[in-house]
This record gives sequence, structure tokens and C-alpha cells, in this order.
Amino acid sequence: MAGAVRRAVTAGTRPRGRRGHGPAAQPGERLDLYEHGVTTAIGGRIQVVRYDTTEVYLRPVPSARGGTRACVLTCLTDADGEPVVLPDGGFGPPEWQDRIRRAVTGAQVPRALDALTRGARLTFGAVWITEDAIGTGGVSLRWTQVQRLGVVDDRIALRATGQWQVWPAVASSTPNLFVLRALTERLAGTAPGDGGRADD
Repeated sequence: MAGAVRRAVTAGTRPRGRRGHGPAAQPGERLDLYEHGVTTAIGGRIQVVRYDTTEVYLRPVPSARGGTRACVLTCLTDADGEPVVLPDGGFGPPEWQDRIRRAVTGAQVPRALDALTRGARLTFGAVWITEDAIGTGGVSLRWTQVQRLGVVDDRIALRATGQWQVWPAVASSTPNLFVLRALTERLAGTAPGDGGRADD
């Protein structure tokens, strides 16, 4: 445990002084945000999460119209690949989930784009992407056909050539879905070699 505590204290370059004690937190539970990651204390166990390597899982929240209103962060993986299961709805200020998603996206998207330009095939659960296509199982679409990625009834959906295609891939079982969405926004409508869309 002493080693784990030392890792937690030194996990980030600059501790941001934000601790999770929101209404969903139980006594002894804590979440601290750092420049390069997060530390959590849940059930007496301290774990270190790195933004550049973690896998984050989301639970879609359905809307009254049957679509997806939002996605709640439910689980991350720590620096050793072990799961960090958050209390239902997480804990700490609600905006922390958005802050974590933005930090993970900022750390992982540039490296993913670089890997794709070098010919890599990246996987997000049941979904795979290359520089020129995205697919799952026996279904695939070229980026020139894709317009956007969404979630319908906990299934990943692609809007292509003006119509939505709901794929069998389960959104809540897809690691870093928001990273996949960000990559889709960069690559949708592009041809191999374009390098993705430039940031606005």
C-alpha cells in the first residue's frame, strides 16, 4: 500500500487540488485530478490513471424520445490495466467527467492519428478503424462515406450518405468511445492521405 500511495502522490506533475466529495461519494472515496492523470481512492484502494493510456467506459443515458441524452463515465483502467469502477453516476462535481474526457481525448487523439497515417489498425472494442475506413464484424464504411458517429439505444451508429446505420457494437462496452467519436469527426469525409480534417 505504501508504494501505491507514493505513486498516487506523484502521478501528476502539478496537482490541481480538486477532490471528489460530491453527493454520490461515500466516506473515504476520493478522486484527484492532475495534469497528466487521475488518482482514485475507492474501497480503501488507491489507483493511478494516466490520460494517455487509460480506457474509459461510458453508460448511455436514454432520452425521453428514445435516443441518447448523455453518457455517464462508469469505469476507467489504471496504469496497470486494472479497472477503476466508479460509483453509479461517478462522484465529485459533474463537470469533472467532461474534464476527464477532454483530457483523455487531447492525450490520445494526436497519437492515434499519427499511428493511422503510418498504416496502423486501431480497435475500440468491436469497432476498428484505419486511415481509410471504419468497421465492425463484416460491416465497414470508407471515411469518404461517413458523416458522423452517434449512439442509438446503446448501439454505435454511423451516419453515412445521409442515413443512419445502427451497428451491433455496444456503446457501453466500447472503450474510449469519445476518442473514437473525435477521430471520426477528424476523418469523416476524407480520403487516405488527407490526414484528417484540421481543427477549427
